[in-house]
Amino acid sequence: MARIAVQREAFDLAAETRALTAGRVDVGGVASFIGICRADDGLLAMTLEHYPGMTERAIAAIAAEAERRWPLSGCTVIHRYGRLLPGEPIVLVLTASRHRNAALEACAFLIDWLKTRAPFWKSEEFADGTTRWVEARAEDDAATARWGS
Repeated sequence: MARIAVQREAFDLAAETRALTAGRVDVGGVASFIGICRADDGLLAMTLEHYPGMTERAIAAIAAEAERRWPLSGCTVIHRYGRLLPGEPIVLVLTASRHRNAALEACAFLIDWLKTRAPFWKSEEFADGTTRWVEARAEDDAATARWGS
């Protein structure tokens, strides 16, 4: 069963990795991805909003799909919300498996899905005082489409 968290506070990669693998003898590899807030085009901050409960259920459903598709020993998905500054971590995905390929593929699957389908709304603030909602990008949709429905 995957560990899913949607939280304001930052996460600790080492602590989350230890929690995922503690006492497990069936883990041969852990794949990880950390998404970080960039400072492109004068970005000052990004604010992520979500509906509590709905977001966690949606992430849990796709984590369960990853567990069906690959022989995972464990999975952790932590996504932050609130106002984030450039350089701050936004999302953590950890997947553990007996073999690296399953962990790596499942991690990529989860990140592609989170980028395009997770129910978050993102607003960006810029140095010139403008704000804008983040729009979907065709290249992100194409990355997700490779996994099928």
